[in-house]
Amino acid sequence: MKKASHESQSPFSLPTKPLLVVLSGPSGVGKDALLTRMKELGSPVKCITTVTTRAQRAKERDNVDYHFVSERKFQEMIKNNELLEWANVYGNWYGVPKQPVKQALDRGQDVLVKVDTQGAATIKKILPEAVFIFVIPPSMAELMTRVKQRHTESPFDLALRVKTAEEEIKQLPLFDYIVINKRGEIDLAVSEIKAIITAEKCRVSPRKIAL
Repeated sequence: MKKASHESQSPFSLPTKPLLVVLSGPSGVGKDALLTRMKELGSPVKCITTVTTRAQRAKERDNVDYHFVSERKFQEMIKNNELLEWANVYGNWYGVPKQPVKQALDRGQDVLVKVDTQGAATIKKILPEAVFIFVIPPSMAELMTRVKQRHTESPFDLALRVKTAEEEIKQLPLFDYIVINKRGEIDLAVSEIKAIITAEKCRVSPRKIAL
């Protein structure tokens, strides 16, 4: 007699819903590095590449680190409703393309987008069931050191970024989780992000993302 298979028949084998994870934090805190490291480690989460009008920095790759576009092209994307959210940050436009987010969610794949606090607030309004993670530095002094080492900001810009970071940290109540990105411990920060995603998958009442 053929044995009945009990696989996938357990009442506890509930299907998991795809998550939209929103990663935010001050400029210079290491959001780009975290995403890059997640990709290197083969994370199954779909990391969405941000569209920006800012100048491409040394070692950055177009369509990998960012989609670098002209301001005219960016405004066309806004007009055509191609962006999930967008914001002007330090004189440059940044936005999250909508289509790859929708496609990944429709496939049942978890999605991670990187935005500033303005973008996080926008997404919170339209997709409140997303998972919001705020990345912070160990200290403001450490953040300033990191931004200085990029050698891309003037003294005025450095001071502005620190002041802005202090204001952004006041937006913590908007977020669900905090991850401290310590110097030289990026794998620890990545593991914490992955742990948050795992914990969300174990919720009794899964988040329902509809885009």
